[in-house]
Amino acid sequence: MKKVRIISVIVAVVICSFTLSKQETVYHKHYTSAIEKFEARQQALADKIKAGDCASAQGRALIKEEIAQTRLQLKGIDFWLRYLEPVAYNKINGPLPVEWENEVFEKFEKPYRREGAGLSLAELYLDQANVNKDTLLHLIDLSINAVKAYQADSITGQVDTFDHFFLANRLFLLNLAAIYTTSFECPDVKNIIPELRSMLKDVRSIYADYNQSFPVMPLTKDYLDLYDKAIVFVNSQSADHTQFDHYTFIKDYVNPLFAINQKLITSYNVISKSYNDYTLTNTATSIFDKTLYTPQNTKGIYSLVDDKETLDEIKHVGKLLFYDPILSGNNQRSCVSCHKPTQYMTDTVLATSMQFNKQEYLPRNTPSLINVVYNHLLMLDGKHISLQAQGKDVMTNPKEMGGEEKAILEKVLSCKEYKTAFKKFLKFTPEENKITFDHIVSAITYYYSDYSTYYSPFDEAMNNNKDLSAESIKGFNLFMGKGRCATCHYVPEFNGVKPPYISSEFEVIGVPADSAYHKLSDDKGRYVVNPAFETMNAFRTSTVRNAEYTKPYMHNGVFNSLEQVIDFYDAGGGMGKKLNIANQTLSQDSLKLSSTEKKELISFIHSLNEKIIFQKAPEKLPVSSNKELNERKIGGEY
Repeated sequence: MKKVRIISVIVAVVICSFTLSKQETVYHKHYTSAIEKFEARQQALADKIKAGDCASAQGRALIKEEIAQTRLQLKGIDFWLRYLEPVAYNKINGPLPVEWENEVFEKFEKPYRREGAGLSLAELYLDQANVNKDTLLHLIDLSINAVKAYQADSITGQVDTFDHFFLANRLFLLNLAAIYTTSFECPDVKNIIPELRSMLKDVRSIYADYNQSFPVMPLTKDYLDLYDKAIVFVNSQSADHTQFDHYTFIKDYVNPLFAINQKLITSYNVISKSYNDYTLTNTATSIFDKTLYTPQNTKGIYSLVDDKETLDEIKHVGKLLFYDPILSGNNQRSCVSCHKPTQYMTDTVLATSMQFNKQEYLPRNTPSLINVVYNHLLMLDGKHISLQAQGKDVMTNPKEMGGEEKAILEKVLSCKEYKTAFKKFLKFTPEENKITFDHIVSAITYYYSDYSTYYSPFDEAMNNNKDLSAESIKGFNLFMGKGRCATCHYVPEFNGVKPPYISSEFEVIGVPADSAYHKLSDDKGRYVVNPAFETMNAFRTSTVRNAEYTKPYMHNGVFNSLEQVIDFYDAGGGMGKKLNIANQTLSQDSLKLSSTEKKELISFIHSLNEKIIFQKAPEKLPVSSNKELNERKIGGEY
C-alpha cells in the first residue's frame, strides 16, 4: 500500500507539473499582479514626494501617510519578497542605512557593506530636520529598482513549483514569532498591529490561490482552520502594540502552524534551492526545538562519526581535556579556569578573568559556553566562524592559556589514555593519517556542546503547554513589545540570530567603562575584526537564556545585576546616559518602564533558565610518561 501511495503521488506531481507548464496558474497570476501593483504603488509614492512639500510638517505628514499605505501593500507580498530574494528586500524595506553582512557565507568570504533603502528608512528620514527631497527620492528609487529582481525568470520560475511555497511559508511563520509583531522594522509603532492584520488577511488569499493551483500538495484543512482562528485572535487584540498578547499568539497559533507546515515539508518531500534554508532543519516541529537551526558543527573533525558508543568515547575524552591544564603553557590553566560548570560555564565572580601572567585581567568578560553553538560568529567581536577555531585561539593565546599547538599535542600524547583514544578515533577521520591538534579541539567542543541541549520553563510552556507564571507571561509581552528587547534578541534563542537564522547581528548600545557612566568603554569590539564606522564599539548580541546565572553582564562585566542592565536599556543606552556615541544602534529614548514592568521583565528572563544537569569533575587526569606533568591539578590552579 505504501508503494502504491508513493507512485500515486509521483504521478500526480508529474501531471500537475505538466499542467503548470501549459498554463499560468491562479497562484502565479496572483504573484505577478501583486508585484506589479506594489511597483505602481511605489512609483505613486515617488510622484507624491516629487510634488509634495518636504519642508513643512503638513507636507511630511502627507508623505508619511502615503508611505504607510505603501507599507500595507508591501506586507501583503512580504511572504514572497523576504524568501525569494532577501538581498533585494533590503533595498525595499531595509531597517538600517548600512549593514555589514555577517551571513553564514562569512565562513567563505569577508563581510561586505550593504546599503539599505526603501520604506522604513524613508519614514525615519522624514522625522529628521532639514529633509532633502532628493535624498528621500533616492531611497524610494532604489526600492523601485529592487522590485525588478522579483520579475526575473530565475525568481518567477520558482513560483511555478510547490517547493518554494512551504519554505516561504516557514520563514513567514518564523517572522510572525520573531519580528512582525515588534518594532524591528516598523518605525511608527502605532502601525505594527494594523500592518499585522493586513498581512495575515493578504497571506490568507495567497493560501487560497496556492491550494487552487496545487491541489495535489495543498495546505491542509487543519492548517487553514487554525490560521483563520489566528486572524480572529489578532483582530480581537488592541491596536496598541504594547497591549498585544505575543505569548498566546505564538503559543496557541504560530507555533502549532509551524508544526503543521514542517510536517507538510517532510511529507511532500519539499526541496530547497535557497540559502535562506541553509541552517534550518525540516524535522523540528516547534520553533522552540533546540534542533530548529544548526549554525555550528560541534563534532569538528569527527563529523563523519554517527556511532553513539564512539561519540560517547569522544565526549569522555573531551571532558577530561576540558579539565586538564596540560593544554596550557604552564600546565596550570584549563578551560575550567574561566568556563566553570558550577557557574553556568562562565566566571560569575570576576568581571573579567585573570590573564595567563597571573598579574593582569583580560579585557572582556568570559562568555558562557552554554548555547554558544547557536551563533554563526563567535567571540563578542565575531572573530571566529567555528567552535574549533575559537578553541585553538584560546589555547594558544598568550594572554589566556599560553600554549603552543605542537607542544600541546606532544604533552597530550604523552598520556597513554589520551594516545590510545585518539589512535582509535583516527580511523573515523580518513583525511588525516596522524593525530592532530584538530582531534584534541574537536573532542572538547563536542563535550561542552552537550550543555546547549537543555530546555527552560518558557520552552516547556511553548512546546508542551506547561504552565508559566502570569508575571513571566507579562514579562515576555513586554520583552516583545514596549521593552523592545526582541528587536535585537530574537526568538527562539533570544540572541542576535534572527530568521532565517543565517547571520549573527552586532549592536552598538553604548556600554560604559564603569557603572557611574563616566565614559564609554574603550573596547572597539567588532571594529577590530572589521573596521568601519558602523562597527565601532559594536558587539555580538548574546543570548538572554540563563542570564540569572551568568553575571556580570556586558562585554566588560560592568553591570552586576539584571536590574542594572534593564535600567541601562530603559534609559536609552549610552546616549541616553549622555555619552557621546555617533553610531549607537539602540534608541536613545527612554522606554519609560515602571518598576512593576521591570520586575515582570526579570521574571520572564528567569523563565529562560534552563534545567541543566552539570556533570561532576573527573576524579583523576590521565597519567603522562613525563613525571613533571603528573603534578598537574584537575581544573588547573587559577
